[in-house]
Amino acid sequence: MIILCGLGNPGLQYARTRHNAGFLFTELVREAYDLPSWKKQFHGLSSKGKVAEHDVLLLQPHTFMNLSGSSVQAAATFYKVPPSQLWVVHDELDLTLGKAKYKQGGGDAGHNGLKSITAALGANYHRVRLGIGRPTGPQPVEDYVLQNFTPAEAATLQDLNQRLVKALPGLLAAPTETLAKLGNSAA
Repeated sequence: MIILCGLGNPGLQYARTRHNAGFLFTELVREAYDLPSWKKQFHGLSSKGKVAEHDVLLLQPHTFMNLSGSSVQAAATFYKVPPSQLWVVHDELDLTLGKAKYKQGGGDAGHNGLKSITAALGANYHRVRLGIGRPTGPQPVEDYVLQNFTPAEAATLQDLNQRLVKALPGLLAAPTETLAKLGNSAA
């Protein structure tokens, strides 16, 4: 089984914020692959089903970003899923909006959701980084990630997410090659 975790913050006030790019991705996956309705489980929401030949547990931690590790650890422990079968989809300041990159393992680059997951499970998990860009001007990063996407930004992210969802079976099997075909890359 694969755990496909989208990071974000619970609550309507955060639903369309830049920090919820991972939640937005998992919503599209659930719809596109006709997975069951969300179920309250593992300190968040989960939906279990098939993505092509892969058994997948979608997970949206509702512990708030900085405590995502407790939700992911609960799901991984319950299903006995090692970190190598965990995929985390999250917002990435250091990528241009509309770009995605993949990497396995490594540091958290200051992302508190990743920091929490790494503290709970170690660093050897897959990451799909969804570009949200950096703020222009003196705006603090903390404020920027908690602001809603503009309509144009939301459309750009939606396009990226739809392309990634369509390519998800390939992404799970061969991430670097799949992202290269989509015009993105690994790093």
